[in-house]
Amino acid sequence: MLGPSAHKDTFSRDHLPGLEDWPEILLDRPEFQYPEHTNAAVELTDGLVAKGLGDRVALQGNGESLTYGELTAESNRIAHVLIEEMGLEPGNRILIRSANNPRMVAAWLGATKAGAVVVNTMPMLRAGELTKIVDKAEVGFALCDRRLIEELESCAASSTYLRKVMTFDGTEERQGELEQLMVSKSAAFEAVPTGRDDVALLGFTSGSTGVPKATMHFHRDILAIADSYAASVLAPTPDDAFIGSPPLAFTFGLGGLAVFPLRFGATAILVEDGRPPKLLAAVKEHGATICFTAPTAYRVMMGEVADGRGDLSSLRLAVSAGETLPKATYDAWTDATAVPILDGIGATEMLHIFISNWPDDIRPGATGKPVPGYQAMIVDDEMKPLAAGEVGKLAVRGPTGCRYLGGDRQKSYVRDGWNLTGDAFSQDADGYFHFAARSDDMIVSSGYNIAGPEVEDALLAHADVAECAVIGAEDPDRGTIVQAHVVLREGVDGDAALVKHLQDHVKSVIAPYKYPRSIVFTDALPKTPTGKVQRFKLKANEQG
Repeated sequence: MLGPSAHKDTFSRDHLPGLEDWPEILLDRPEFQYPEHTNAAVELTDGLVAKGLGDRVALQGNGESLTYGELTAESNRIAHVLIEEMGLEPGNRILIRSANNPRMVAAWLGATKAGAVVVNTMPMLRAGELTKIVDKAEVGFALCDRRLIEELESCAASSTYLRKVMTFDGTEERQGELEQLMVSKSAAFEAVPTGRDDVALLGFTSGSTGVPKATMHFHRDILAIADSYAASVLAPTPDDAFIGSPPLAFTFGLGGLAVFPLRFGATAILVEDGRPPKLLAAVKEHGATICFTAPTAYRVMMGEVADGRGDLSSLRLAVSAGETLPKATYDAWTDATAVPILDGIGATEMLHIFISNWPDDIRPGATGKPVPGYQAMIVDDEMKPLAAGEVGKLAVRGPTGCRYLGGDRQKSYVRDGWNLTGDAFSQDADGYFHFAARSDDMIVSSGYNIAGPEVEDALLAHADVAECAVIGAEDPDRGTIVQAHVVLREGVDGDAALVKHLQDHVKSVIAPYKYPRSIVFTDALPKTPTGKVQRFKLKANEQG
């Protein structure tokens, strides 16, 4: 049963899946007992001021530094502008378009205090892509970094729904329309008393198909990911400084670079350019202690450190997600640094990480164990639990869960109260979960089941390989063969001799039948902004 709502615009609640199609939500733990009326943004700003942390630095980036007191005031002024100048009402959807910077976080918090349902979007999306999001969520309002306004204006010009767009300034110059209107607004604001079960956030994901889907997250969900994963695994304190590459438009980035630091009075270091060399320099400049990025970025960063061009000594934890952390990368990172690197798995549908390693409990090559509050098991196609060591579907449930906005995907993602993430896993006798592949990345070749990531791990252990991605490619004789797309280290030439050498190397590391019968050398792999390799694009290119 859903609790009370403060939304005048009931679109989001009206478009929740039927309760019979929800996963079971586990809220019995004391840390998940939130008041009926909870506004997540208040908890992340005013709540920290009330705890005496108003003078602590909350956000840094683009020449700006905001304390918790200043961030509370900024977000309050933004809420005033949205309601009094734009006419926003609780429950209206508002799109925010920006790179990672303090103004974007303040805009998200202000909109959430005003009772809006926020849709954070990637800065590189084009008008056509924005239109799909706007139409799906019937978005009527938008805040956009003035440096990125062109594509959004093009979207708005032909949109049925998007009627009010306002610019803000993601730099320290504060020259946007929003900043000009904020000057006359009060730093005090009584936040909309949203229900803990009111939708606060729509997280868009394209999955492996490229078609956007919206996942719906409540105010309590935003707090629960901090009170479960972050509290238990990261154990943040106000002395921590979080940094990373994932865009705030992705729930992995929003959690790791906004929700987690703000929930515990820490500092968020926001960088617009999250490429590994820039990220490495920012870690040193700001003395960051917890980093969020993908395995591919960690490989580049540890190479820089090994060559004496970087310093990671301030870090106490490195969090790896977006792709599974290959054991070869874990081993190399451990050799190059003294920083624990934690693999974990999350999903936009679940909001954040639900299985993880711990700083004092790391099993190399394993994803880890369920985060407190979550349960996981490996099942077959009939939802029957499998024995230890058997590969099957990963099923998970906890304080967060999948709720799609429209469409028929809900019934396939949720079965018998469990979320089926689309990942193939096994669980060993000690309770650790081991990633095999995305379900659609399992390769069946001549009757053998081959997990692409296992082949990738073997290739990455070779000194000449910088990055790689493995897919199944059509073959007239075998149906499907293992094909590896390989980025070589600088100065290494890809030729027939190296193909044979890499194939022999894989045969020496894992079962010979798993070796890549086709190796394609490439300058770069297609990736999302978080560093996740887009294998579906490689498959599409291979198919013609």
